[in-house]
Amino acid sequence: MSSVVASHGKLPPPPTRSSSTIVAEKTSGYHLLKIDGYSLTLGEPNGQYLASCPFTVGGHRWRVHYYPNGMSTSSADFISVCLAIDEPALLKSAPATAQFKFSLVGDEEPWRRRLPPLHLHSTKVLLKKFTCSCPSWGQPAFVEREVLEQSGHLRDDCFTIRCDIVVIQRFREEAVPKMASPPPSVPVPPPDLHRHLAELLFSNKGADVVFEVAGETFPAHRCVLAARSPVFSAELFGPMKEGDGALTGVVHIHDMEPAVFGNLLAFIYTDSLPEPIGKEVEEEDNVYQHLLVAADRYGVERLKLMCEARLCERVSAGTAATILALADQHQCHVLRKACLDILGSAANLKAFVSGEGFDDLYRSSPSIIKDLIVSGSPH
Repeated sequence: MSSVVASHGKLPPPPTRSSSTIVAEKTSGYHLLKIDGYSLTLGEPNGQYLASCPFTVGGHRWRVHYYPNGMSTSSADFISVCLAIDEPALLKSAPATAQFKFSLVGDEEPWRRRLPPLHLHSTKVLLKKFTCSCPSWGQPAFVEREVLEQSGHLRDDCFTIRCDIVVIQRFREEAVPKMASPPPSVPVPPPDLHRHLAELLFSNKGADVVFEVAGETFPAHRCVLAARSPVFSAELFGPMKEGDGALTGVVHIHDMEPAVFGNLLAFIYTDSLPEPIGKEVEEEDNVYQHLLVAADRYGVERLKLMCEARLCERVSAGTAATILALADQHQCHVLRKACLDILGSAANLKAFVSGEGFDDLYRSSPSIIKDLIVSGSPH
């Protein structure tokens, strides 16, 4: 009887990875061949060339061959150009590999030699091997003579040919360094300090002071309040601290509604405005106004500005007069201007002056009336 034994071997290792690069070692250069007396070179027969002076690029000597009437019968209407190696006998041991192209270029004044060349006409780039049996390569149809003569490239019976050469000397391989694995990614949750502080406020855990507002009590933490409000800091820790609060831990708050004080505490702990803070639009506007007063009273500047911004968005012709007095009293300059802009229209100003709110505003803030008249006067 035979049996089959299950193998519990380890997982195979991941496939190995590697990479490398083949790098061409090369030398580049260029040669300018100026044809001075173009019309005189046209006397050369088809297939005959005029050679440039020798020049060296990449350890080899080269020449440019210029065929004014083409290098063959098929290119008789063209100027032909060739790149030729000047020492073909030295190619027996190893051929020369070069990449090259020919261009017609503009005048090469001394000040232009440090600038990129102005290529007026270029051939495609060729990559060729130069050997003993084939020591030259070129472009039979470099440029048609009639095109050259009518193009304006020919000036004072002269033009210039540029030959750009890149000699490839050898190829070498390079190992590509192994890329380091990226560090493991750890998901980091968004900041939630406000949530923890809100839990601290609503759980009453560790509370060391109690505020009494119109019969309602609000446990809180002295250090949190002192860190967020300079007024609370002075009242709870400084020379302004209330006697009964210091002895009994209960601080009485006057001239404020419990709901407003509750929203003030919520902002101090969470740095956010409760949403929504009222059921009706009018009620919500009223709470924003009272919360602005509370923020100004306790030096909670961010809350004051947030309430000012909300009131700027919501102010209307019916609420502008009341909010204007509030803005003037608490130095809310943006809100003050928004109210003046609304009341400055002829219809709104007339309705406001004839109403009861005008007399109240005149008695409480007479300086506003002058600004209101100015804002409502025609420009």
